[in-house]
Amino acid sequence: MDPQGRIPPIWVGRFVRIIIASRKSDLARIQAQSVGEALKKKNPELKIEYNFRESLGDKNLQDPLWKMPEKGVFTQDFYDDLISSKVDMVVHSWKDLPIEERSETQIVATLPRADQRDLLLVKKSSWEGAKAHRELKVFSSSPRRAYNLEGFLREVLPGDFENVSFESVRGNVPTRVQKLNASDSVHGLIVAKAAIDRLLSAQGQEYLKMQRELREVLKNCLVMVLPLEKNPSAAAQGALAIEIKTGRQEILQLLEGINCKKTFSEVREERKRLKEYGGGCHQKVGISVRVRDYGEIVYTRAFTDQNIKVDKVEFYSATQKISKATLKNIFPEPGVRAQFFRREALDIDIPPGPLWVSKDEALPDGVVPQDRLIWVSGIETWKKLAKRGVWVTGCNEGLGESEANHLEDLFGPLKWTKLSHTEGHQGQIKSLGKILGTYKLIPLKTLPDLQNKTHFYWTSGSSFLLALKAYPEIKKAHHFCGPGNTYEIISKEVPVTIFPKYEQWKEAILK
Repeated sequence: MDPQGRIPPIWVGRFVRIIIASRKSDLARIQAQSVGEALKKKNPELKIEYNFRESLGDKNLQDPLWKMPEKGVFTQDFYDDLISSKVDMVVHSWKDLPIEERSETQIVATLPRADQRDLLLVKKSSWEGAKAHRELKVFSSSPRRAYNLEGFLREVLPGDFENVSFESVRGNVPTRVQKLNASDSVHGLIVAKAAIDRLLSAQGQEYLKMQRELREVLKNCLVMVLPLEKNPSAAAQGALAIEIKTGRQEILQLLEGINCKKTFSEVREERKRLKEYGGGCHQKVGISVRVRDYGEIVYTRAFTDQNIKVDKVEFYSATQKISKATLKNIFPEPGVRAQFFRREALDIDIPPGPLWVSKDEALPDGVVPQDRLIWVSGIETWKKLAKRGVWVTGCNEGLGESEANHLEDLFGPLKWTKLSHTEGHQGQIKSLGKILGTYKLIPLKTLPDLQNKTHFYWTSGSSFLLALKAYPEIKKAHHFCGPGNTYEIISKEVPVTIFPKYEQWKEAILK
């Protein structure tokens, strides 16, 4: 393998033809073709052929997935072809693979991961009726999604919903979307966002009809991107698995040139953790790993067959050493809301287009059309806006503006207007467009007492700057904050360590 990931020329003759197998649905073909294109880009001499076929899971569309055999309902049928070398590799949705690995075959590579999150689609035509009856009926065959979302959706949907229920649905993604469109009794559908994104962005004449039909339905739906913190995905969701016969070293070396090591590592960690709970799509287990420059975030939400309940967010900092503190030395103290400003609303005209809302106070009162794109900084802001009747498309989960929302495949290029206070930080995200100050921060006459505090967790750069002016001695203290603009502001004045959530920070420094 040369430094560019190409196979040596002497090998090319042995690979005049590479056969890639997958299921025959649009999504499976798109995924297999993406692997073929990546290989051709590295090795133009290769000739790629595809072998598409149905699996047991494609043929049996009556039974819910959780009632079907556990051993690879979408993947087992390709096993014999690999073993007999009728095909050189099989491309799977990695989440479909059984947890138990086999010695005769191995997963050796993947491409960069698509969006891990789930997507809620609600028909606009049925939304008002659902609100009036205070009940939302949603298509989903996933026990994980039903367990995660029944309570959460009642908190973030703009309406007083007494009940959110789930009904089984089978079929490939376009089929499920069409079933939603045709249903008179079901209002919504939950589907993997990666699947929708891949279907909409695929190149090729063969997909144009499917894409037109899909976009026509999506145009008539309200869209909500569900956060991993509250709805961790199925382990490996959004990732492809490239499976080969064990011992085919030449194919292994070929695939090393396109393997995304970051995705491979994330997925291995998710599947390792899933195995601890027994694995299987019949269980209510969601596990998502996010690896960032500042550390690794792991979201887990589970209710297993052994009645084990788990609901946690773990953070493993990339910082080697974290200074310890006592409860009396940290700021803010648990359960105490520290305020440095009062907010004064301004009479501002909001321009058309999508809005990125930093705090609930930044969005002025008034009627907001349900289909206007509203993106928010975190889940608490989302809940507050929902109580005001605002449909929120999704949030950055408190991870800062640099955390991409990945909405381009759904809505095309977007230019956001960021709503914040008049001194709000522009940040470095060009897609946010201009910042619009909808309120002013008025410093309080009496600030929190910061004397003798040694460890600070900041959620606002403005609060930090005001505190530093009043208490210059805190410059020598230990400072922490989430990623994003707050970090950008504070890091210009003092060393600061990133912790995405206050609770994980408190736990780490008080150990």
